[in-house]
Amino acid sequence: MNTSNTTSTSASTRSTAEWQAADAAHFLHPFTDFQALARKGSRVIAKADNLYLWDSEGHKLFDAMSGLWCVNVGYGQKSLVDAAARQMLELPFYNAFFQTTTPPAVELAELLAEVAPPGFQHVFFSGSGSEGNDTVVRMVRRYWELQGQPGRDVIISRWNAYHGSTMAGASLGGMKYMHAQGGLPIPGITHIDQPYWIEHGRGMDRADFGKLAASWLEQKILEVGPDKVAAFIGEPIQGAGGVIVPPETYWPEIQRICDQYGILLVSDEVICGFGRTGQWFGCQTVGSRPDLITFAKGVTSGYVPLGGVLVGERVAKALIEQGGEFEHGYTYSGHPVACAVALANIKLIREQGLVEHVRDDVGPYLAAKFEALRDHPLIGDTQTCGLMGAMLLAKAKTSAAGGPELFDPALEVGMVCRSHCFANGLVMRAVGDRMIIAPPLVITRAQVDELMGLIHRCLDLTVAELRTRGQF
Repeated sequence: MNTSNTTSTSASTRSTAEWQAADAAHFLHPFTDFQALARKGSRVIAKADNLYLWDSEGHKLFDAMSGLWCVNVGYGQKSLVDAAARQMLELPFYNAFFQTTTPPAVELAELLAEVAPPGFQHVFFSGSGSEGNDTVVRMVRRYWELQGQPGRDVIISRWNAYHGSTMAGASLGGMKYMHAQGGLPIPGITHIDQPYWIEHGRGMDRADFGKLAASWLEQKILEVGPDKVAAFIGEPIQGAGGVIVPPETYWPEIQRICDQYGILLVSDEVICGFGRTGQWFGCQTVGSRPDLITFAKGVTSGYVPLGGVLVGERVAKALIEQGGEFEHGYTYSGHPVACAVALANIKLIREQGLVEHVRDDVGPYLAAKFEALRDHPLIGDTQTCGLMGAMLLAKAKTSAAGGPELFDPALEVGMVCRSHCFANGLVMRAVGDRMIIAPPLVITRAQVDELMGLIHRCLDLTVAELRTRGQF
């Protein structure tokens, strides 16, 4: 299935220390304390195959995060590489401005309409999920202008949501530490609390909490004014926020509220799309019917950058039939090489039955393994959906407030665990004290077992360190 991988010539000509020095001298990394990284030195990843990475020292890592939630088909898929090479030779670039198109962009638009939920026949391409959500803001407001309601421009999102790091994307997101830099959010964007039972619902039945959390949307609509609210945006499953899986009652009630007030519903599927939840799109898993779907990451499995917005019939009809130019776009909208890779990627997902593989096989298998993790002394809660999983590190399994007793955030227990993960060949992300995974969709049951063995080892090492410190 995969090609064999060898370290590139350039990677072998420098030592790790030399790579780290050049990196510190020139490369400003995203979401990074540059001074601290320069002191420590970057981890240099040199090659990859299937689910595995190797650093410049030859250490093997199990990539349980699919790169950054994106390498759905795994590393080293030759068909994607060949698609890029063919397209680069034939037409490496042309733009979609000036009433011009390219065959790969048209073919991908057709294919996306085929795999999307019913009612999605149009797509607007971008270069990333962040750009896709910037497009959402422009498109939502343009829609309401065409309806003769230009004052209907407020978009409601959720705290602890992640919708990108551009000005509009970061504003839509609910990461307060991002808002603290750059005067965010921009005007016309407001937030409600997230449907996280541990934070807001302990002591309540989870189904009842799901309805309560959804009711916060209606409260906000009434607070802002129904005639001013344009849309609500949410990830079906919050990814970067810590794999927050809402109660099953949440999304149907959100849909009811959106329908009642006539506001647009936007499903941010940058993480959840293309099989991650066991359906082609996460909205199909949670039971919502969005008007717009943001996508990126899994559309090319991260091999080349591509994003966009699937546009439902309600919005597309207004944009097309009511005329006028939509004053928005990107140099790389519908980039032919990116679209060619996306076509090969979606073809591979279909040929290998990866959506069904997640839904019927490895997704339920992973869920059972995560449920068993609850017996570990360090685990206070677990959640999974398809091939997304989270485990909450907790001081005790019960507390007076209901649910687990949490650690003092100042202890940064999640970071302690993450350090043991990297030291023991596992890429697992820490979001506070929630340890999260999202492995490639090609993972097998045997590899799930391998992953769980690594997780257990790292949890045990974390417990041992915390006990040595007198913190557990």
